[in-house]
Amino acid sequence: MQKPIMAVTGDETAATGEMPTYQIRAPTTALPQGVVMAASPGSLHSPQQLAEEATRKRELRLMKNREAAKECRRRKKEYVKCLESRVAVLEVQNKKLIEELETLKDICSPKTD
Repeated sequence: MQKPIMAVTGDETAATGEMPTYQIRAPTTALPQGVVMAASPGSLHSPQQLAEEATRKRELRLMKNREAAKECRRRKKEYVKCLESRVAVLEVQNKKLIEELETLKDICSPKTD
């Protein structure tokens, strides 16, 4: 049985600056006793239709999952390529810095002959 919906009404007294007062009223219209809401006509299916619908939904879900997995693998490959590129750049930079350090050590260290 459906529960009646309660309505809230307010009496705003903006002119006086007082807080509005609210009261709860019972609904003015209600369904007669024993009335039941009917199910939608599209929800009544045979077991075969339900099985076909479940199979269709499963296939759709699997297809979406495959596409999402494919996209995830593509993004991962792109990310790994980006990291490999960054490693290469940093290795070159590190090699140059090591050479510069050796040069500065040679310049600053006292020569002993």
